[in-house]
Amino acid sequence: MLLTSACMTTNIEEVKDGSTGILPEESIVILASNYHTGNPAEEDFVECVVDKVQSGRNKLNVHSADEFRDALFPWLEPRTTPQGIDGLPELLKRPGVSDRIEERAIRYIIWVAGDTERTSGGGSLSCGTAPPAIVCFGLTWWENLSAYEAAVWDMSEGISTGTISTSVNGTSVIPALILPVPFIARTQATACKGLSKQLKTFISSGTSLR
Repeated sequence: MLLTSACMTTNIEEVKDGSTGILPEESIVILASNYHTGNPAEEDFVECVVDKVQSGRNKLNVHSADEFRDALFPWLEPRTTPQGIDGLPELLKRPGVSDRIEERAIRYIIWVAGDTERTSGGGSLSCGTAPPAIVCFGLTWWENLSAYEAAVWDMSEGISTGTISTSVNGTSVIPALILPVPFIARTQATACKGLSKQLKTFISSGTSLR
């Protein structure tokens, strides 16, 4: 049992509908989607993506999502947010919207949707007191699936430039022979890392894949 380890499988897919690129003075905004797959991304996942996109190799300037929403109030509220790329031209026609976007040099809005959920599990783990220690025996396991998608909107052109999706499936195991030894599959962290890295490449590259 002590040789058992957590394992994960990762899949990243990219669909690019147009050329991209970004100037040093331009920024992006990363928002949790409330419509894209009917499932808004968790706040901590979005924060993770923001942190990784604005650091490391090919880092991008990330504008504050809260400030951006406040600046465009009420047009990014749940009831008024565009329900898809078809609603973007209408948003840009709203009084002052284009000016506020240009003032902040926002080139892309990234809508992130998805979640992490437990898909299965089993086993049994029991612990008892055997002075002077607590003794555990058994084995328990579970599988998590972290699936997220980022839709990229080019605000200067008013178009969608594509999507990036990632899914990470992982099995966590806790065997115990006197002491529990956890092997945890950190699927959400792995999905964040993969999506962020691909997103930076997606935006920095000017090549369309279609």
